[in-house]
Amino acid sequence: MARTLLDLLYDEAPREEFDRLVEAGGDDPETRRAYDVALRLRELIARQRSREAELSALYDTAGDLTAIRDVDTILAAIVRRARQLLKADMTYLSLNDEAEGASFMKVTDGALSAEFRTLRLPLGTGLLGLVAQTGAPYFTSDYQHDERFVHRRFVDDAVGNEGIRAILGVPLVLEGRVIGALMATHRTVRPFPPEEVSLLTSFAAHASVALENARLFADLDEANTRLREQADAVEEAARVHDQLTGLLLHRSSLAEVVAVLGEVLGGGRVAVLDADGHVLAGDPAPGPGPSRAALAEAVASGHSVAVAGGYLAPALAGQEHLATVLVHGGPDLDRAGRRTLERGAIVAGLVLLFARSVDEAEERLGGALLTDLLEGSDADPARLRQRARGQRLRLDAGCVVTVAEVPAGERHRAVRAAARLARAVDGLAVEHRGRPVLLVPAHDDPLTTGQRLRAALAETCGEPVTLGVAAGPAHPTDGALPAAYDEARRCLEALLALGRTGECADPAALGVTRLLLGTSGPGDLEDFVTRSLGPVLEHDQRRGTELVATLEAWFAEGGRSRATAERLHVHPNTVAQRLDRVTDLLGPRWREPDAALDLQLALRVARLRSPQDQD
Repeated sequence: MARTLLDLLYDEAPREEFDRLVEAGGDDPETRRAYDVALRLRELIARQRSREAELSALYDTAGDLTAIRDVDTILAAIVRRARQLLKADMTYLSLNDEAEGASFMKVTDGALSAEFRTLRLPLGTGLLGLVAQTGAPYFTSDYQHDERFVHRRFVDDAVGNEGIRAILGVPLVLEGRVIGALMATHRTVRPFPPEEVSLLTSFAAHASVALENARLFADLDEANTRLREQADAVEEAARVHDQLTGLLLHRSSLAEVVAVLGEVLGGGRVAVLDADGHVLAGDPAPGPGPSRAALAEAVASGHSVAVAGGYLAPALAGQEHLATVLVHGGPDLDRAGRRTLERGAIVAGLVLLFARSVDEAEERLGGALLTDLLEGSDADPARLRQRARGQRLRLDAGCVVTVAEVPAGERHRAVRAAARLARAVDGLAVEHRGRPVLLVPAHDDPLTTGQRLRAALAETCGEPVTLGVAAGPAHPTDGALPAAYDEARRCLEALLALGRTGECADPAALGVTRLLLGTSGPGDLEDFVTRSLGPVLEHDQRRGTELVATLEAWFAEGGRSRATAERLHVHPNTVAQRLDRVTDLLGPRWREPDAALDLQLALRVARLRSPQDQD
């Protein structure tokens, strides 16, 4: 008999076969005792196997926690395994929403209706709400008739639609805080033994660990993302730094700085403005430009400031505001972008400082050269040419000499502006005897060149600029610059004496006025006669004509040709022919009042200087 019962135990036979075997043995006490022992062993083996299955499921779940980083996948596996082990009709897991004061379905397994899968229970409502609120496990064999729980119609309807009767719920606890609940339900009335409560509690603990791991992984992912972003930002900053540093090393211009900044700042338009808001390079924003308040804030802080449509950053050298870099029309700049803008402003400031240093050095060297030329203190032609080559000045070419008068407060600014204008055309400028002096190549007639320079200086200084111009192109190598400078200076002084501030004139434009208002000597008179009458005097001397005498007679007779002919005892046609020759020599303007006055005075001076020729 014992062997037969052991065989049944080994074969995992159902209870009915054990019962039939006992009935066949009659009332034998030994058979009955063996039967009881066999049933107890059968139950113990069943419990042991169930326990092994539970432990295996928990072990697999623990393995999932280390192998799966997707929290939804882990929670779905926990809910599914809990349903299988508890042989429940449905299992589900909820999470608490503390702000709303409710617990909502996160994962379900075995739910029949979409309504149940989206259910949200206020904390304290129903069995789930009570577990989620108190953190204690609860179960009921028949929920619909259990008055221990707060029933809500929408909850009871959802439970009824699923046909749920028995419910077991255990809390999800993380660091002492209830974060949700894990539930197992049956669609029949039944109790929940302690081992099922313990098993579901173990699954709930794993679910809590999964959620905590998910949070930690999320934090780690976020930290890794930030580290990657920071590493990318550092790499990008290094690249931008190399680009901007390269601009300095290659002595790049502001336009190149603007181009690089526009590229690295996401394609926004960039402009560099001077301290007064004038555009030095780039594409300025439409409208009036940045406000004084924004500029003051940026200068005071030394950092970038957001303005309408963009950002600006100051370029500072100590307390000096060199320029402002403005970016507009592009994307919003993050912290790294704004730091890049600030570095770009520093580079723009350094470019301006380098340019200023170069300008000042060239101004000093060019000014020293021009001073020596004006004063005739360096008479070595080879040395002059060598010095001139360094300033891109062609000494063998004709040059226009001008002297300017500006308001005293604008003199330094005017000298700097004159230096820039002169360098732009391969000339020189210097402050000589308290006034800006410019020496530029003679591409046009001197007066036209002077008028152009005066207008450019006036635009830069914003004040009236008066300019005197020497009559003809001077050649620095023949020592003519000192005389040309004196001539331009006397023209300037004549303009000032006449109150013609803001004008430009050369000796021809001033005529005899230059002699009357200047400090003229014999050389000046000679120069005046030569300029006014020289071609006629030379013609008479070379050809033995009487053009000078004809002019004197014509002026004496008030410009009447017949009276002139009678005075000279010649035919009127002869007078007409001689006057036509004068026109060929002096130009058609000699008959105009201003030119005629200068010509009559030149005739008188020439006559006075040759008394032996007088009648």
